[in-house]
Amino acid sequence: MTTGNIGLIGLGAMGLGMARSLRRAGHHVHVCDVRADAAQAFAAEGGVACASPAEVAAHCDVVVSVVVNAAQTEAVLWGEQGAGAALRPGSVFVMCSTVDPNWSIALEQRLAAQGVLYLDAPISGGAAKAAAGQLTMMTSGRPEAYAKAGAVLDAMAAKVYRLGDAAGAGSKVKIVNQLLAGVHIAAAAEAMALGLREGVDPHALYEVITNSAGNSWMFENRIPHVLAGDYTPLSAVDIFVKDLGLVLDTARASKFPLPLSATAHQMFMQASSAGHGREDDAAVIKIFPGIGLPAAGSGR
Repeated sequence: MTTGNIGLIGLGAMGLGMARSLRRAGHHVHVCDVRADAAQAFAAEGGVACASPAEVAAHCDVVVSVVVNAAQTEAVLWGEQGAGAALRPGSVFVMCSTVDPNWSIALEQRLAAQGVLYLDAPISGGAAKAAAGQLTMMTSGRPEAYAKAGAVLDAMAAKVYRLGDAAGAGSKVKIVNQLLAGVHIAAAAEAMALGLREGVDPHALYEVITNSAGNSWMFENRIPHVLAGDYTPLSAVDIFVKDLGLVLDTARASKFPLPLSATAHQMFMQASSAGHGREDDAAVIKIFPGIGLPAAGSGR
């Protein structure tokens, strides 16, 4: 049973799963992506493909944006055939990207000037949880926005944290999450690189660490990519160049020291400058000499 017209812009690894979760919940989902074939493929599953963000906004009272960063969100709203001018007063724009919290605060004010409600709603969980409707959403916004979009959030996420009645709090919590995620990936890569250099059986090392106090969610999730020598991007190195950059920018504004974040950021920068920016973020291990090449974890 259809419960309403919902728009989703950005059918990447996360967005496609979120769109499918909305459909499973009974929503009539209009989608748009820079790759027209991705939108058409979703339409073949029962959704509605739109040619532009403006077309999505014209049909929907809640529009969810799942693009990479603030610049892409700006393009979704105010680029050519953007959604901004087509959003109706009283509609809700849900922003799921990792962005500077101050930018999110300003976006809420900009949309409010045209009568549009806004939810600062960055996400975490990866493609698998997006597909299962089990994301974590770190949200903040006006009560009126939650009243209109709450069921939409619940269809996409297992946990929807309501962190404040104005934009900014959601993005600040996501910044802290990305600090930990980036540092943990970098630490996992460094630990695995040391084990490989010392000649430890890599599969045995993975087994021991994932059952010991040194384990982390990121070690358990990312090191299999190293063991398989498969760096097909699920979340890319350049994502953490961006996100840890946002972490450091946020702290710099209040002169707050983040030594581990700064080191991890440099590690991802080094991997990106070596040509691994579009590979999976586990490819940060390749900054260590002779480590992380396809054969590195293939033997026993």
